[in-house]
Amino acid sequence: MTSAAAYRFEVEFAPRIAAALASHFGSAMRVEVVPGEGRGHPTRVRIQGVPSELRHPFAFALNVSLTWDVDEIERLMAPGGEARFAHYLDALGRKLASWETARPLDFASRTQGEPEVLLGGLDFEG
Repeated sequence: MTSAAAYRFEVEFAPRIAAALASHFGSAMRVEVVPGEGRGHPTRVRIQGVPSELRHPFAFALNVSLTWDVDEIERLMAPGGEARFAHYLDALGRKLASWETARPLDFASRTQGEPEVLLGGLDFEG
């Protein structure tokens, strides 16, 4: 991925993902963009939360990092990328459910089965 595409993703797209997730979760969770730190350390969106008082299906507090496939990021820069991204933002609620089935995560209780979870190589399919 070019440095221009990485920069554009970090300043244009990642904050919109974080904002969409934050609006979905409300004040119960902290969602932030973690800037890229060079090769092997891409821009990511981190979701953290203190376990709810009601139930704790997993032992660890929510601490999930999201990263996206570099080819997928490049595709956002191509014609039609903005429309594709808008569709992705609309589908984030459904994405959360699929991430829970793939890994030991429970967004409702803000717990997970591992100290840190990385959901990497994500795509922008809706």
